[in-house]
Amino acid sequence: MTRQTLFRIMVQISRFGLAALFLFTAGAKLWIVKAFAANVAELLSATGFSPARLMWPVTVAVIATEIMTAILLLLPRTVRTGALFAAALLIGFSGYALYYRYGLGNAEGLECGCFGGIIASQLGVTTALRNLALLVPTFLVFFGYRKRSQPTITDYEHLGVAT
Repeated sequence: MTRQTLFRIMVQISRFGLAALFLFTAGAKLWIVKAFAANVAELLSATGFSPARLMWPVTVAVIATEIMTAILLLLPRTVRTGALFAAALLIGFSGYALYYRYGLGNAEGLECGCFGGIIASQLGVTTALRNLALLVPTFLVFFGYRKRSQPTITDYEHLGVAT
């Protein structure tokens, strides 16, 4: 197996793994949507936003963006766009986790509901580092993914196939 083949396999594993991760997290949040919305309300309240007004729009936006990111990663024409969305989400979630914990001075981490309560995850350094580590496969997909091109007439001529 050549390095190039191994690299392509790693890119595909990263691509489908990230898509599965975002579908899983969105599904887990949908499973406990009211509890997740309550977590969002707490986060909004802690940062000075009106939780009553923004709780559901932010909840829906997070879940919809995760689903859209997964779909973009799955469709061959939009893989690199999906990787950009994934990177933006991961950086945004990491930044907010650190801001909530240290910028706002909340010594106690809040259960973020990132995995719908299936996997406990409190906002803070661990959450930020996990999300930032997921940037490695995201960048691998963004920089390594290449669409398979359709054969051209010159490809057929090179192979000796009459057109």
